[in-house]
Amino acid sequence: MRIGRYDNAHKCVHFDPKDPRMDASVRTEPIALEAADGGLSSAILYQRRPTRTVVCFMHPQADMTRHYAIPALVDAGFAAFGQNSRYANNDTHCIHELLLLDVAAGQRFLRQRGFENVVLVGNSGGGSLFAFYQAQASMAAPDRLTATPAGDSLDLNRHELPAADGFVMLAAHLGEGLVLMQMIDPSVIDEGDPLSCDPSLDPYNPANGYRVPPQSSTYAPEFVERYRAAQRARVARIDAIAKRHIEERSRARAEVFAPGFAERPEGERRMAVRQAAAHPPMIVHRTEADLRALDASLDPSRRDVGTLFSYRPDITNYMELGFARVTTPKAWLSTWSGLSSHASVERNAPYIKVPSLVVNYDGDSAIFPADAQRALDALGGRDKRLVTVAGDHYGFAVGTQERTGAPLALDEIVAWLRERFGE
Repeated sequence: MRIGRYDNAHKCVHFDPKDPRMDASVRTEPIALEAADGGLSSAILYQRRPTRTVVCFMHPQADMTRHYAIPALVDAGFAAFGQNSRYANNDTHCIHELLLLDVAAGQRFLRQRGFENVVLVGNSGGGSLFAFYQAQASMAAPDRLTATPAGDSLDLNRHELPAADGFVMLAAHLGEGLVLMQMIDPSVIDEGDPLSCDPSLDPYNPANGYRVPPQSSTYAPEFVERYRAAQRARVARIDAIAKRHIEERSRARAEVFAPGFAERPEGERRMAVRQAAAHPPMIVHRTEADLRALDASLDPSRRDVGTLFSYRPDITNYMELGFARVTTPKAWLSTWSGLSSHASVERNAPYIKVPSLVVNYDGDSAIFPADAQRALDALGGRDKRLVTVAGDHYGFAVGTQERTGAPLALDEIVAWLRERFGE
């Protein structure tokens, strides 16, 4: 059995450049954007003819400039705006609060271009990012955030955050930190040892109910409950490590700027300056361990057994690739911690009052039916709807790389857009 689910996971979100709908009549305009803090991002605006409505895509690190939804949206008469963040293709340093300034730069550009209706479509990690943005944009000063989870000052009340007119979650999870807390392997005993393991919590231990895919594992309710509690405890442990690094750096910086520092011996000053600059990267081992991806009876759906990228997560769990594998203390707290990150759909969705649509694929191995329902329930507006269509996380038919599900999802999105914004 093959290990990787897709031949090229990096291309899964992209449309085919030979798509006949993207012919010469579609104007493709590259855009360079600068956020209020000087952060640089980029985008491509697609438009066949003048329209009042533009549909936006963005993700914390994935390339959204060729999202597979774009041809269908442009063909239906809408403009499409695929934006890449300042952390494109590398989210090691990703601070979600700074990402909001990138989103705002795109929103200001689109309003200046004269678009009357701006709709955010958050795919995968883009859902929690856009929910975070729309929630902050919907708040009046002084109610917005003024600091990151690491304690760095970032007063969003001082920035223009144009609110969108519609919000769509397409195969979107509840937050990068929250999804990681479901995926992280709690059997890790020593954060410095990738092979350390508590056998009683090992999800790949046959004694705990594991079976090699394509068989479904079967975990006892007691194990699931204990496992989830241990996952939360591991995230809390990593939070404490991240905060300790940040506190050590802050103490060193205070020492450098304290009166009398210049009179101290040169060697002491040199070491203090190095400590003040140090922001050591963190390696988070083993994040391919969501029980729902292994046991098909947990939050059942039409998915096959295996994680988002792997049919053999018992192997890939130990490999060098994986969510949050290399991060910084500040990025961990802002993006990957399910306990500290502000980018939680359930935290932000109550502030989202604009028309909203949640689109879920019934064979998704990363976002499960209960996740989609929780997102819908949390949304604060009255005009909200959940639809489920056949497909895996990228709109492929389950177990294939044939994009048969995406057209079903896009038909739903286009119909929803036309009902609310015309065109």
